[in-house]
Amino acid sequence: MKTTKNISVKTLFPKHLFWDMDINMLQLKEDKDIIIPRALFFTSEKEFEKDITTLELYFSKSEILNILKTTKETISNDICKLVASRYSSRPFLRFNV
Repeated sequence: MKTTKNISVKTLFPKHLFWDMDINMLQLKEDKDIIIPRALFFTSEKEFEKDITTLELYFSKSEILNILKTTKETISNDICKLVASRYSSRPFLRFNV
């Protein structure tokens, strides 16, 4: 996990992930509860490895898991299963099926 403070969110993630806010105002650590779910909201099984690896450069596994478990973003159950599997965690779902 990198500890660099002057990393711009817009250089790490596509701008469209933050379509409803000013991406220039986001702080990597301070806004992790926004950044982590948004980075995985638009991912697919095909892109998951790349997207989760980017997150892991800056956030711990426990941060990623805890934020995904409590976010109000509509992360798909398939992505939640991939995250749980990657971290050998109990599976969790965002939606009842």
